[in-house]
Amino acid sequence: QVQLVESEGGLVQAGGSLRLSCVASGRTFSSYAMGWFRQAPGKEREFVAAIRWDGSRTDYADSVKGRFTISRENAKNTVYLQMSSLKPEDTAVYYCARSAGRLLTEPRKRATYTDWGQGTQVTVSS
Repeated sequence: QVQLVESEGGLVQAGGSLRLSCVASGRTFSSYAMGWFRQAPGKEREFVAAIRWDGSRTDYADSVKGRFTISRENAKNTVYLQMSSLKPEDTAVYYCARSAGRLLTEPRKRATYTDWGQGTQVTVSS
């Protein structure tokens, strides 16, 4: 089983930027697609972004498209989420997750992912 550890989130003003990182244990990181999800208080955990094992393809939720960028460095077992033009509605706990496979097969479904990080709080003030 892999361990996923997200970087510390934080408090940022609306319009600002923040980059999250997620480091995976083990030697098979490059074999799997990775995703980011988020959960706001009182809401379901929702898909944010996903990236294929080789970084050649990505997918984004409509709500973050054009503002967030997912990327990965397989040599560092790390996936990133660069968040820009942040809005108060982006406030949530953000989770990284490892997919069951290499490709982006149903990347927006939670059931696609087998391992989850502990989550990190991102708060955007207005």
